[in-house]
Amino acid sequence: MAFKKYLTREQALQKAKHYCGYQERCHSEVKEKLYSFGLYKQQVEECLSQLIEENYLNEERFAQQFAGGKFRMKQWGRVKIKYELKQKQVSEYCIKKGLKEIDEGNYLATLKKLATEKWESLASEKNIFTKLRKTQDYLLQKGYEPDLIKERLQALREA
Repeated sequence: MAFKKYLTREQALQKAKHYCGYQERCHSEVKEKLYSFGLYKQQVEECLSQLIEENYLNEERFAQQFAGGKFRMKQWGRVKIKYELKQKQVSEYCIKKGLKEIDEGNYLATLKKLATEKWESLASEKNIFTKLRKTQDYLLQKGYEPDLIKERLQALREA
């Protein structure tokens, strides 16, 4: 029977600093990690406040990095990014700051590109309504706003 080795507060703090230094993290991820080291609530709270003071942990910075990265790399829309940030218990203020990282021009250009690529991939689809539905579903799943999708589909249909 193996016993889990628990860390002291100092050891856990060092590991947490390394964990945060490697990649931007949100508070909930770090809190979970600290609990996994076997710390108690009081110790976890102390470690979190120290990490924030020493600027290892910054939720606003995390939200900006997360939003920008998911948009650039995975081409997610604002709806999906906002949902994922809420899942990570990021504050509404930080979510708004993060979403401001996304340039409106790039956002619309990416939506146009994704819609066009999906539309063209469905060239063999004879029924126009099925083609519209599949393209719409794809863009909704990517996290784009329904009104923007509607405009885009209208433009594709007229083209």
